Amino acid sequence: MIGSSKKDLLEMPKKVISDIGHGLLEAQRGEEPVSGKTLTGFGGRDVVELVINDRGGTFRAVYTVRFSDAVIVLHIFQKKSKSGISTPKKEIDLVYERLQRAEVIYKEWKKGRTHG
Repeated sequence: MIGSSKKDLLEMPKKVISDIGHGLLEAQRGEEPVSGKTLTGFGGRDVVELVINDRGGTFRAVYTVRFSDAVIVLHIFQKKSKSGISTPKKEIDLVYERLQRAEVIYKEWKKGRTHG
């Protein structure tokens, strides 16, 4: 998990945590989660957004399957805006920033695995 994603997840309602966990498990198995949809603007189908509706609101978890042997959670948040269903630009910008950071971290991790 990148940035504050883990902390943000743990602040969610238990049912939301469970649903996000289930969606991420499906992604790790190479499946497409029922609650998942491709997040547009990232050049393909490798950035996915889980959308979880709960009585407390709508929650989102964004992850990437861009890397062959890792599912990396980029951002988890509660959608606060009541206008429209699209993901707010500030959240998209944060996902983009964290995706770039994930690419650097992944390359370093991969390099360490091949030389260790």
